[in-house]
Amino acid sequence: MAPRILLVRHGQTEWSVTGQHTGRTDVPLLDEGRRTAKLLGERLHRAPWSGLPDAQVCTSPLSRAAETCELAGFGGARTWDALMEWDYGAYEGLTSEQIRERAGDDWFIWRDGVQGGESLTQLAERADEVVAWARSADRDVLLFAHGHILRVLGARWLGYEPAFAARLRLDPASLSILGWAYDSPAVERWNDTGHLD
Repeated sequence: MAPRILLVRHGQTEWSVTGQHTGRTDVPLLDEGRRTAKLLGERLHRAPWSGLPDAQVCTSPLSRAAETCELAGFGGARTWDALMEWDYGAYEGLTSEQIRERAGDDWFIWRDGVQGGESLTQLAERADEVVAWARSADRDVLLFAHGHILRVLGARWLGYEPAFAARLRLDPASLSILGWAYDSPAVERWNDTGHLD
């Protein structure tokens, strides 16, 4: 089993600032997103991580994740479609408020899903693929991806239903680490943005 799985959410984009659902649209990082990706990289290249020299590094192919990976100093990472963000279908580019105007005031993505895109079950299947791969690794795994897929990945690592991800907040350019406690999947740190202070 992997000693640790480190998760990095990409830096800020225009749509992450405005709260628009950004699935497959390839929205670039803002200058602030680039700055925070570099700060995260500086942190990961200091002790106790020391650049994670033996880690297997993978990134979503979407530019906001791939550029975060590159700016953090992990160029040459393997791109992996399983790490792409939730396909929001008809809700792509809309804020939660705009979606509620269409779907009803009580719409909740973790319960109601999206229209014309990927189901939560399909998203969880991709997360399960990543979890199975990470658990079979013999060294640290470092993943650069997106808010919702990483939240579901965290839920599935812990053995919870995908909707548990609603309880796992994840900010841009944050670092999370999943590992083990007494041979059971555990959270070592979550949504850590100390490098941005």
